[in-house]
Amino acid sequence: MPGGNPGIPEAESGNFIWSRRDILSLAGWGAILTCFAAAGGAILRLLFPRVLFEPPTSFKAGYPTEYTVGDVSEKWMKSQRVWIVRTQGTLYALLGICTHLGCTPRWLGPENKFKCPCHGSGYTKDGVNFEGPTPRPLERVKIALGDDGQLVVDKAFRYRYELGQWDDPNAYVKYTGA
Repeated sequence: MPGGNPGIPEAESGNFIWSRRDILSLAGWGAILTCFAAAGGAILRLLFPRVLFEPPTSFKAGYPTEYTVGDVSEKWMKSQRVWIVRTQGTLYALLGICTHLGCTPRWLGPENKFKCPCHGSGYTKDGVNFEGPTPRPLERVKIALGDDGQLVVDKAFRYRYELGQWDDPNAYVKYTGA
């Protein structure tokens, strides 16, 4: 056995590559570096948070003259889930979400009503429920005339009929122009 005691094997003589002190020192430095890596990851997470970017709730819906008196406009239904209704002297925006289970109703022009395909709830042109399991009328959303004369609809503000909110001045726009 070269370089050692001839009667004692090398493993028992204590001639190891790593001493106990080296192993404990390596484990300590490993723990410290792991803590620094975790702290660095937390700092990076703080600097670059996960953010949910939601689309804006308001949009310009064009000029009041683009809407025909007595008609329900489906122009914004696909992109904004809103119908614009023009009656004699007013415009209002109905949110296209059924108050029963949140399905998207359809406007049935020949029948002059909104009909939900999920469970058959029906609403009149002004959004009042009259058939099916729906518990309440459709909701109106905020509508106003902007500075440039265009309609501005904001879906963040909702108005409920049963709470008397349809009479709120922001739930409709008075318009008597052509």
